[in-house]
Amino acid sequence: MLTIRPNCECCDKDLPADSTEACICSYECTFCRDCVADKLNNVCPNCGGGFSPRPIRPASAHRSGVSLHHHPASTVRVHTPYSPAEIRAFTDAVKSIKPENR
Repeated sequence: MLTIRPNCECCDKDLPADSTEACICSYECTFCRDCVADKLNNVCPNCGGGFSPRPIRPASAHRSGVSLHHHPASTVRVHTPYSPAEIRAFTDAVKSIKPENR
């Protein structure tokens, strides 16, 4: 199950569990839509993968025991360990390769 991280790893923008601005890679690295488009070129700076919109976990249980209430989002803020210069160099190097071919 997804951790649902609370923030953009690049700009630290709050991304609550119901945010439609959150994007994740296959490792669940989490970034806001603006950083993905403007700073990351749709390249995860941590793994090199592409991004998809993060799914929104239902707030209310439509089935017993399955909801945000039962499985809350993480409160642990995560930040990429790479500097802006390192991110730019890495994403520029692979942005021309489609995510499915990286």
